[in-house]
Amino acid sequence: MAIISSNIGDNDFSFQKKELRLVDSKVIPEEKRKNNLNIARPSSLKEFIGQEQLKSYLRIAIDASIYRKEPLEHTLLYGQPGLGKTSLAFLIANEMNKKCRIASAPAIERPRDIVGLLLGLKEGEVLFIDEIHRLNRLTEELLYSAMEDFRIDLTMGANRGARCRTINLPRFTLIGATTKLASISAPLRDRFGISQKIEFYTYDELQQIIINFSRLINLNLENEASYNLAKISRGTPRIALRLLRRVRDYAQVVKQTNVISNYLVKNALNSYHIDEKGLDSLDRQYMFFLNQNNNIPTGLDSIAAALGDDSSMLEFLVEPYLIKIGFLTRTPRGRLLTATGKKYIDSKNDNF
Repeated sequence: MAIISSNIGDNDFSFQKKELRLVDSKVIPEEKRKNNLNIARPSSLKEFIGQEQLKSYLRIAIDASIYRKEPLEHTLLYGQPGLGKTSLAFLIANEMNKKCRIASAPAIERPRDIVGLLLGLKEGEVLFIDEIHRLNRLTEELLYSAMEDFRIDLTMGANRGARCRTINLPRFTLIGATTKLASISAPLRDRFGISQKIEFYTYDELQQIIINFSRLINLNLENEASYNLAKISRGTPRIALRLLRRVRDYAQVVKQTNVISNYLVKNALNSYHIDEKGLDSLDRQYMFFLNQNNNIPTGLDSIAAALGDDSSMLEFLVEPYLIKIGFLTRTPRGRLLTATGKKYIDSKNDNF
């Protein structure tokens, strides 16, 4: 991932290469390790913080399925990365007292891959497919009959020797997760009985998540420090916990303490070039470039070329938060800073 150098001149858009932006909501290898995933993961819907409306809906659907002794309807969860789609899939399986099998759509390359997954399921089990919008067409078509009729139709042989074989499947629940709902084909989307959006979290919810995690990793976190961490976490638990881990590193290495004050949090985040709005160097570089264009709408490709970065990365990982906090607007002619965004970046010019 690319972010700019901490010393930027008016005409200097060179930047350093980093493996990760701390405020990027994508998962990183450290967070994929089993211990890091499980330590902060709740074991029931009741323990899951936030998403109250979604939890209420799921609670009714799960209890109804248990009452009827049927698998839960196929469920589609969509929203930005890092909001808890995978955690909710595990919780649904736990609440149903069933095993959850996990797959990632990009890893399901051939039809036989999905067939193997489906044949390995047992009655009532949950199959969770992450990034389900990235399934290829042939794999997706096999899922149609599996989801609707709990069977798969396989064509064996070729030409005149071709024959169709039907394999019955146990009744199961498919949970799909996606960050791009519009990229899922209508036939697949229509086969989900439950479709729910996962919203961004409030400051109070994020603060509680941060406090709970700080206890698990033996940190003494002051209340003001936890709230200010929540405010810059972009409404995303994954970012909140990642920032807390980096603050812990700074506290233990630089200050040799497990007591986290608000002053220490500010110093730690400053060392990572993250400011009081939760913006990092790349966010500020993006805004700085727009500010030089004197309120003229600028196309995304032009911005990406100037920053030397990928336009899709800017569109999906940088712009949504800038729009959310009112710093950026999209127009038919291009991107523009709002008055609030311009005021913010003007206040930062002395640091560039």
